[in-house]
Amino acid sequence: MPIPCHLCCLPVVRRSKECKSMSQDQEEQEDELLALASIYDEEEFRRAESAQGGEIQICLELPQDFKIVVKGDKQTEHAVSFLPPLVLNFELPPDYPSTSSPEYTLSSKWLSRAQLTAVCKSLDELWRVNQGSVVLFSWIQFLKEDVLSFLCLQSPLEIVSTTKALPERKRNEADVKTVKKPGGAPLENGGQESLDPRAVVEVDPRANILPQLLDFDEAQRQKVFDSKVYCCAICFSEKLGSSCLLFKECEHVYCKACMSEYFQIQIRDGNVQCLNCPEPKCTSVATPSQVKLLVGEELFARYDRLLLQSSLDLMADVVYCPRQMCRTAVMVEPDTTMGICSSCQYAFCTLCKRGYHGLSHCRATADELRSLRDEYVSASDDGKKFLEQRFGKRVIQKAVEESFSREWLDQNCKGCPRCGTNIQKVDGCNKMTCTSCKQYFCWLCLSLLTRVNPYSHFNNSGSPCYNQLFQGVDVDEDDDFWSDDDD
Repeated sequence: MPIPCHLCCLPVVRRSKECKSMSQDQEEQEDELLALASIYDEEEFRRAESAQGGEIQICLELPQDFKIVVKGDKQTEHAVSFLPPLVLNFELPPDYPSTSSPEYTLSSKWLSRAQLTAVCKSLDELWRVNQGSVVLFSWIQFLKEDVLSFLCLQSPLEIVSTTKALPERKRNEADVKTVKKPGGAPLENGGQESLDPRAVVEVDPRANILPQLLDFDEAQRQKVFDSKVYCCAICFSEKLGSSCLLFKECEHVYCKACMSEYFQIQIRDGNVQCLNCPEPKCTSVATPSQVKLLVGEELFARYDRLLLQSSLDLMADVVYCPRQMCRTAVMVEPDTTMGICSSCQYAFCTLCKRGYHGLSHCRATADELRSLRDEYVSASDDGKKFLEQRFGKRVIQKAVEESFSREWLDQNCKGCPRCGTNIQKVDGCNKMTCTSCKQYFCWLCLSLLTRVNPYSHFNNSGSPCYNQLFQGVDVDEDDDFWSDDDD
């Protein structure tokens, strides 16, 4: 019996509808992927080469002054503007969006698997509501704008930095967390949900997550800074942030050209502690990494060396080898005055910087003795005791006596211009006779006077002491100033 025509054509019509549906799905998939590529840059969206799919990195929009609290051995709080992105890897099946949902995994560095499981269920719910239509953009908007409120996360966000290594069974049990719906209501099944295999935590739970979070935040801040335009407060030129330097403490901005010249001058002058913000009264200091970017290798090596030396100078238990050819930093044991250089093996006294002399007192040089008296007189009781232990009490007394004697001689005597003997003028005129070498000289200008006519110095109009024989002298009428025997 011949087959009716309409029954013969039925499978052909059905296949035609299926082909039309698949063709429409492919067209909608391609349009959706092209739209995502046009909206997001290459860092945010990467299309897969071998399949209909790709990877989307979603950075959450954090409110201002958002902070994270890291709980570990010590609880610390940090302000952040960015957190590492949620990563959505997806593949579109042939019958998407007409029938099937995209296949995907959702990963994060700072959310737990339980939290990611709750988010996956919310994405599935969005698909059920929008089945038959493309859904990737709706997923992205939800992840970017609503995840924090959906998971009831707010500042300060608590993050666990480290965990001890747990057996596999206990670690899996610890991953099952109580996840709440928006508004604080717990999920079904007693508030606990089994973990979704599509939820992936990218960080080892035993690792310290804090450095990764802070590094990412710093990198994103720098990226935003580089894209903006700033006016340099030195040359008043407008430049992109990528050509500028930001002092992190005060947030003042200057162009790199001006700061490079400023840093180079300071380093050449040895002022490595003065690489601060040029703003008046600002105390912000450039970091070594910022300095390294703006000066050459040779200057940075000098900066690094001087900075280390200045830091060592502030340490009470560090001294330098006194040998000029060495100058190596030496650690000194507590309650000892002996230092041994690790480079040249020189044993020296840490007080006087000479060769180690055991329990003997340090020997003071002539210059040290001259300043020792002032230091001893103005020192506290502990300071005087230290100086007596270092130099010896007898040396201290001698230095004090000699310095007082020298001070009195400097104030009341003048040295003979011929032999240098100290001469004190008690009375009489300004023509003096040295008690040692018998040389005549002028008290005012210390010029040598002739023995034939010593007073010509005061009678000559071209002399600097003309008519000043009695300058500064109280003259009594009965005194005979012209007698050489009274000088």
